[in-house]
Amino acid sequence: MYSTCYRTGWPLVVGLAASLLALPIFAAPLTLDEALRLAENNAPSLNAQDSKIQAASSAAIPAGELPDPQLVLGLQNFPISGTARGSLVEDDMTMRMVGLKQEVPNSYKRKARIEVADAAVDRAAAERRIERLNVRLSTTMAWINSYSIERKDALYQEFYKENRLLSDTVRAQIASGRSQPADAVTPKQEAAQLEEGQDDLVRQRAQARAALKRWIGPSANEKPAGSLPDWQVDTSDYAHRLHQHPRLAAFEPMTREAEAKVHEAESEKHSDWSWEVDYQHRDRVYGDMVSVQFSFDLPLFPGSRQNPKIASKYAELNQIEAEREAVLREHNQELEDDVADYQRQSRAVERSRESLVPLAKEKVDLTMASYRAGKGDLGSVIIARREFIEARLKQIDVEEQRALASARLYLAYGESAQ
Repeated sequence: MYSTCYRTGWPLVVGLAASLLALPIFAAPLTLDEALRLAENNAPSLNAQDSKIQAASSAAIPAGELPDPQLVLGLQNFPISGTARGSLVEDDMTMRMVGLKQEVPNSYKRKARIEVADAAVDRAAAERRIERLNVRLSTTMAWINSYSIERKDALYQEFYKENRLLSDTVRAQIASGRSQPADAVTPKQEAAQLEEGQDDLVRQRAQARAALKRWIGPSANEKPAGSLPDWQVDTSDYAHRLHQHPRLAAFEPMTREAEAKVHEAESEKHSDWSWEVDYQHRDRVYGDMVSVQFSFDLPLFPGSRQNPKIASKYAELNQIEAEREAVLREHNQELEDDVADYQRQSRAVERSRESLVPLAKEKVDLTMASYRAGKGDLGSVIIARREFIEARLKQIDVEEQRALASARLYLAYGESAQ
């Protein structure tokens, strides 16, 4: 009896536990760190880069090896005329042959091919670091945007609560004869305007989650948790780390690969060679024979063959060096722009917290006090409340923009350079 209960009850318990663990309440909060972890584990572009590294590593294994040997089969001195024509045995010169041939590229070429393959592996790894930065930066920006929208949505709940208090105050003023009955419509108009603003947030939330879902998958539907990232942005040191940016660092293996291709082209001026060993079988009356032969390439016309290839590879090397300089200047400009933007946004955040929002709140309090005392009109209260709402929403915007600016700086020049 107990055995039967055990057999039927235990799978039920396991299934129930699995179901409970699958519920959203057990899911990890969608903090920025969790979003970045999901992005690095799930981003298809990173998986593609991993496969590219694996492909380059596998291709590097045979880079310096000799070509496969060749099996040589043949028939020598087969008569096609005379009394012995068409016969394999009547002519004593007819031989059936089997041999082995091995081509041997010159040592300069084999060394250059190894250099090209090794540089290709390093280049694939560098390109993965570029893509990793892109994934982390895009995920961070999408998460910050989604988090800021949720902050605004929570703020609208406070606005609705304050709107209901305003409605109560207006009704009390009308009842005391200090306001006109038409003023009762004003709080309702404000509530309708708040609903319009929140409807736009619904659209923005859907767009933000769609952008985040691109990087982390279905978990983007979870509500962002935690707080905005508070990275230490060392703007004075980032200029010295500019060369360590993944996109600029990738030019080092690209240059080595181009230089190796120049060496490979130059190796064409050196002779490749091959050897061949053949065994020839004749009629039993005559003895079998063995042949050994060597062949060498003769690069006698470099002006029309090897030199143009070498010039082409040098041009590609110069192209990479010019592109690196162009990218360096581009990133130097972007760094200065991002630093200026971060500093401006930091001042905006401080100004919003210390003056704009407090002053807007003080103006609401003063106009509301005047209205309750019968010395002010409701229109002034509504204008002050609208300015306060805009100031608080703008505060979230500037904090979001500063977080985005710090993400661009820290992830590109702080974290990636460590």
